[in-house]
Amino acid sequence: MEFELEGPVVEWRGPAPYYFLAIPEDESADIKAAAKGMEYWGQVPVVVRVGDTEFSTGLFPKDGRYLMPLKDAVRRAEGIEPGQVVAAELRVGRS
Repeated sequence: MEFELEGPVVEWRGPAPYYFLAIPEDESADIKAAAKGMEYWGQVPVVVRVGDTEFSTGLFPKDGRYLMPLKDAVRRAEGIEPGQVVAAELRVGRS
């Protein structure tokens, strides 16, 4: 199943900063339903396209929504900054 969505980029401070696209709650609920049986440890495997960059990752559940990790290489290639609203296309699963 494929989804088109937009969400803000959030920074998670830790030993090293991590950046995530916060998926809106409505889309998160739809993704959760579509991913039934594919989840592992609460994560959902996805293939994502942001701009011209496609990559595989896993969505993390957090506070009723999913967070999508944004690798540094993706952020640099697409000029993504924290706080920016980013559009993404994602496909549930690994293929």
